Amino acid sequence: MHRLNAWLRGHPLVVDGGWALLVLCFAALSTIGGSEGSPLPFAAVSLALGGLMVVRRRWPDAAVAAALVIGIVQVLAKLPPDASSIAYLVFVYTGAAFGSAWASRVALAGGLLAGPLTVHVFLSDNTSPDHRKLIWVIFQSVLLSTPFILCWAWGRLTRVRRAYLVELEDRAARLERERDAQAKVAVAAERARIARELHDVVAHNVSVMIVQADGAAYVLDNSPQQAKEALGTIASTGRQALVEMRRLLGVLRTADATGEYVPQPSVEELPDLLEQVRTAGLPVEFSSTGEPRELPRGVELTVYRIVQEALTNVRKHGGPGASARVAVDFGDRDLNVLIEDDGRGATDEKLAQGGADGLGHGLIGMRERIGMVSGSLDAGPRPGGGFRIRAVLPLKTGK
Repeated sequence: MHRLNAWLRGHPLVVDGGWALLVLCFAALSTIGGSEGSPLPFAAVSLALGGLMVVRRRWPDAAVAAALVIGIVQVLAKLPPDASSIAYLVFVYTGAAFGSAWASRVALAGGLLAGPLTVHVFLSDNTSPDHRKLIWVIFQSVLLSTPFILCWAWGRLTRVRRAYLVELEDRAARLERERDAQAKVAVAAERARIARELHDVVAHNVSVMIVQADGAAYVLDNSPQQAKEALGTIASTGRQALVEMRRLLGVLRTADATGEYVPQPSVEELPDLLEQVRTAGLPVEFSSTGEPRELPRGVELTVYRIVQEALTNVRKHGGPGASARVAVDFGDRDLNVLIEDDGRGATDEKLAQGGADGLGHGLIGMRERIGMVSGSLDAGPRPGGGFRIRAVLPLKTGK
C-alpha cells in the first residue's frame, strides 16, 4: 500500500484521469436516462470538464479559469446541472490548493455565486409562489454554495499542510547542514587543542633534554657521574614526552583504545613538574595558599600547561642565572596563578606579537587556554626586571 500510494503521488495525471473517467461515466448515465432535448450540449460540457480535470494539477490556474468560463456558458445557455457538475467542486478545491492567489480568489468567488445563480436560473421558475420568499431563496442559495465553500476550505488546508511539510523538510535539511558545520568546527577546535598540547609537551621536555645534554657534554670528561645522571634525566624526560604525546594523539584513535590513555596533568602534579625544572638547572620556588580543593578538569589542565609554558619560556629567554617563582592561591571564587622570574624577560617586539617566539604559540596559546575556561591573563615585564604572568581562573559561576 505504501508503494502504491507513493506511485500514485508521483503520477497525478493517472489519478486525475481516473477521477475524470468516473465523472464522465456518471454524466453519461444521467444523460442517457435524462430529460428531453439533445444530449450533445451536455456531452460537450462533460467532456470539457473531464479534460480539465486531467490537467488540473499541471496547469491549475488555466483549469480554474476555463472551468469558470464553462460554468458561465452553461448558466447562460440554461443547461441544468447534471452529474458532471461535480467537477466544479474539484476545480474550486484545485484553485485553493494548487492555484496562485488570483486563482484561489476566483475559485472562492465562483463557489459563492454558484448557489445564487443556480437558484435564480434553474429553480425560480419551478417554485410555487409561496416558496419565492426571500428567506427561502437565501436558504437554497446558501445550501447550494456550502459544498463549494467546504471544498475551497479543504483546498486551503491542503495548501497550508503542504507548505508546513515543505518547511519541515527545509528545516531538517538546514539543521543537518548546521550539524555538519558544527562537527567540522568541533574537529578544528580539537585539532587546535591537540596542537597546543603538543606544543607544550614538546617545548618543555625537549628544552629540558637540551639543557641536560649540554650539561652532560660539559662535564663528561671531568665528572662522569654527573654526566650519567644527566643522561638518565634525558631518558626519563624523553619517556615522559612519549607518554604524553601518545595520550594526545590517542584522541584520534577509536574509542576501543580509550582505556590505554593516561590521565591528564593536574595541579597535584605541579611539584613533579617543578622538580623536573630544577633538575634541568632552573631554580624555582613554589608556594600555595588557600584551601586546596578539587577543580574542574579543564582548569586543572590549564593551570598545569600555563606553568609549564611559562617555565619553558624562562629557560629560553631568562638568560643565565635566572630563577623563577610559582604561586597558586585558592580563593573562594577564583584560582590565582602567578609565575615570575628575575631574568632578562621578553622583548617589546615579542610582546607586541602576542608572545610568539617563532618556535611555538607562546602567550597566544596561554590566552587561548584561559579563554576556554573564561579566565583572564596579565603578562608583562616586572618593575625590577624579569617577567611576570598572572592568570585568574573562575572556579564558580553564578549571579
